[in-house]
This record gives sequence, structure tokens and C-alpha cells, in this order.
Amino acid sequence: MTKQNNDSDKARAALAAVRGEVAKTVVGQDSAVAGILIALLCRGHILLEGVPGVAKTLLVRSVAAALDVDTKRVQFTPDLMPGDVTGSLVFDNATSEFTFREGPVFTNLLLADEINRTPPKTQASLLEAMEEHQVSIDGVPRALPEPFVVAATQNPVEYEGTYPLPEAQLDRFLLKVTLPLPPRDDEISILSRHAAGFDPRNLAGAGMRPVASPADIAAGVAAVRQVSVAPAVLAYIVDIARATRMSPSLSLGVSPRGATALLATSRAWAWLSGRDFVTPDDVKALAQSTLAHRLGMRPEAELEGVSVSAVLDAAINSVPVPR
Repeated sequence: MTKQNNDSDKARAALAAVRGEVAKTVVGQDSAVAGILIALLCRGHILLEGVPGVAKTLLVRSVAAALDVDTKRVQFTPDLMPGDVTGSLVFDNATSEFTFREGPVFTNLLLADEINRTPPKTQASLLEAMEEHQVSIDGVPRALPEPFVVAATQNPVEYEGTYPLPEAQLDRFLLKVTLPLPPRDDEISILSRHAAGFDPRNLAGAGMRPVASPADIAAGVAAVRQVSVAPAVLAYIVDIARATRMSPSLSLGVSPRGATALLATSRAWAWLSGRDFVTPDDVKALAQSTLAHRLGMRPEAELEGVSVSAVLDAAINSVPVPR
């Protein structure tokens, strides 16, 4: 076995251990943990949506603790300014010069908490960071550390005091995962942990420890790039994207960037599943979380109560599965 294969297997085992480690603090949100790992492997970003109180913030903090990466949190509020996120030039009295003071975006895993509670001007401060992995202040680009992932949380748009993210920013998120309310048994487990003294502010007290490192992430990124995709599977992804553009219920279908994102997430999921090739089932498994947030519904379809996920399912089912 080559060294590259050894590194790949070690990285896969380490990232699989992250899912078990996070389960010490968060009950029943494995798909969201997998989504964050896929975002890391694809050098992308993830949007976590759910009503208040379903452990969105705790989930991201727990993943960061299990990965042993630097993390910072920004609470997005109506009065937050772009410079509060990216950093700004500050006058230094000692040198009589302006010096750059880094904002919280200079980290590996940025928790953008309740991103849709701040106005579009501040939301847009993340666009360059998410796309280029850098920020430009006073015309000078400054590189962000690697890995760099934005894990943003948001409340559903019908909640008071929210500013819906514009399509251009939603498209920058590789994945969007909805955190549902837990089923009864999981909710009993959550309350049992709290009754036994669990403190969500003290992750170390819950027994959490780092089980993976930035080196494992880098090895995983390299391994995912080696995952093969058959021409028929590539065509399957393209046909799904094109089917959404033909849907009468949609005003905005999947762009080529969306199709590329589905290719990337499918490869990452195949690698996490222990394979070096992508199957149509990998594509189907990641299609909803990779594509649904990129679609725009027609007003008349919304009035009829049609959901984005149902329209996307119909588009997927209209495309023949390659054999």
C-alpha cells in the first residue's frame, strides 16, 4: 500500500471519529456533522437552518473542538458592521500610521451565528472571503488561513427580524442543511444529559477531545480529488441541473456552479463512504442539500404550496439513472 493510500485511510478514520466525538454533546444531528465535514473536504461553506434551540451553535463548536482547528464566532446582529467581521485599519499613535487589525474572519472555522439577522451590507462582507479565501482592506488583499470554512446558522426566513440572504450569497454556500426538531426519544436523551449535569458551555467537561487535525483535513482534500467519476455519472449530474431549468415551478434553476458543487460533494461523500469512485446514489444522497437552496420558486407555485424539495425530487426522478 502506498503512503498516499495510508494517509487517505488515516484521514478517513480520523474524520469518521469526529462524528462519534460530536455525538458526546449533540444528539441526533449526524447529517449536519457529515455536511460540515464535506464542506471542509471540498473547501466550501455550509448553511445550517433551524428554529432556535436545536443546537446549531453547539454543533459547530463541537465539530471545531473535535477537529482541533482554530474557530471564532460572530453573532450577527442588526448593528454589526462589515469591519467587525473582516477587520479594519486602526490608527497607531505610537507610529502615527494605520495598521490592520484582523477581524474574526481570520480563522479556520468561522461560526457566523444567525447570519440572516444582519442587513445585506454586512452579509456581503463575507462574499470575498467565501469565494477567494481572502479579504481586501483599503485595496490590499489579505489571505485567510487554510482550511477556511464558514459555518453559518440562520433561523427560518418567516421569523421576525430576519433579512433573507440574496441568491448570490446563497450560491456561495456549498451545502444547506436543515436541523429538524428532534424525535421524542432523542429529546428525552437531551434532557437526560442536562439532568446529569451536562453544560453546553463546557465541551471539555463533556469528555470531548480532538480526534482529527488540519493535516487529516489536508490529506482528505487531496484524496477526494483522486475520486474518479465516470462520464455517465458526470452526464447524470448535468442532466439533473438542466432538468431544474426546465421546471415550470422554478424561476431559477441550477447554474453550472451548482452542478460543479454537486460533483464535489458527491466525490467527498463517496470518499467518506470508503470508495474511490462516485455512484448515482452518491449524487442522489447529496442533491437536496447541495442544490435546493440555489433554486428560485415562481410566486404562483409558492401560492399553490409547492415546496422546493418536491420540485427538486421531481427533476431528479425525471432523469434516467445511469447503469
